[in-house]
Amino acid sequence: MEQGVVFGRSMLGYDVCNGKMYINEKGAEIVRLIFHKFVREGKGTHVIARELREAGIKSMQAGGWQNTVILRIIRNEKYCGDLVQKKTYTPDFLSHDKKYNKGQEDFIIIKNHHEPIVPRKLFEEANRILDARSLSQEGKTKFSNRYPFSGKIKCGCCGASYVARYKSRKDGSQYKSWRCLEAVRYGKPHTGADGKQIGCGGISIRNDDVIYIMSRICRSLTYDKDKIKKNLLQIIRSVTSMAPADKDIGNYQLQMTQIIQKQRKLIDLYTSDEISKKEFNDMKGTYDNVTDKLKSVISSRKAQISAVGKPHRHMETMEKVIGEILCGIEYEDEFYKQILKKIVVYDKKHVEVTLDLLYFKFIYIMK
Repeated sequence: MEQGVVFGRSMLGYDVCNGKMYINEKGAEIVRLIFHKFVREGKGTHVIARELREAGIKSMQAGGWQNTVILRIIRNEKYCGDLVQKKTYTPDFLSHDKKYNKGQEDFIIIKNHHEPIVPRKLFEEANRILDARSLSQEGKTKFSNRYPFSGKIKCGCCGASYVARYKSRKDGSQYKSWRCLEAVRYGKPHTGADGKQIGCGGISIRNDDVIYIMSRICRSLTYDKDKIKKNLLQIIRSVTSMAPADKDIGNYQLQMTQIIQKQRKLIDLYTSDEISKKEFNDMKGTYDNVTDKLKSVISSRKAQISAVGKPHRHMETMEKVIGEILCGIEYEDEFYKQILKKIVVYDKKHVEVTLDLLYFKFIYIMK
């Protein structure tokens, strides 16, 4: 491999000729627009893809503008002027079969190799945002169950799931809301290029409103609070009275750090189109399982150490927390996650809530 020579075909914003990269201004404008929408306007990849389709901007990809295309553009280091070589390697020079480099060999990174389309500062900020979204909660992706209501809020208009979105207030602060995925992807109802009806008119609902509704419903439930409190405290006492847990949790934390690094690398490989979707999902599933187990072990060890070290103080705190939850003063995310089956949002005044293991529904009329 000749260092610094670009192999491959032209890409959006760049023409490749004789091993060198030259800016194609027509494509470069689209790239700059994508980075601007993502960083400056705070729009997600699904929304950006939809807006490019609606604007009639053509994609170089056969499948048109999709969120994965936007992701690959944001992750592509070439747009800030860098070149990464040895993304593939040849383990057997007799067969000459190439394989994707997943850490078997060192990458060759050449900074400022060619003229950038976007400033390095903007590129790095975009990737920091992606990392924060992709790796929050130890590697869970934006559509995973990192929120207690994920996958449980449904659209009363089209039946699609609601997804979490962040909106900005006039003072610059942000708040979380939920919106129909069909509406996020395609906007308001309209006829697509293939003649099919797409989009949805389902309304958004603020996360604070969902929490308020769940709080009101939980307070309306009748159960023997004293008995539940007594049983829970007995269980906690039996657990905390056990022998102290092994205090050396550094090994587990080191394993967690290594898994997070692998997840970050996996995302980079996928968004740069170096592994297939199936390979990504398979490896991600494996990493997620290991991460969940490590989180559980670390959390359990820390809790046991804390409980054994301060038994009386710990029990007083637990008794207070349990009392608050049972009396409806405060509810934890995990509590809502376990008790909620689904929420169906029909319109601004009609929200239907079904609790798990209960054979009736709550119809909440919002004022």
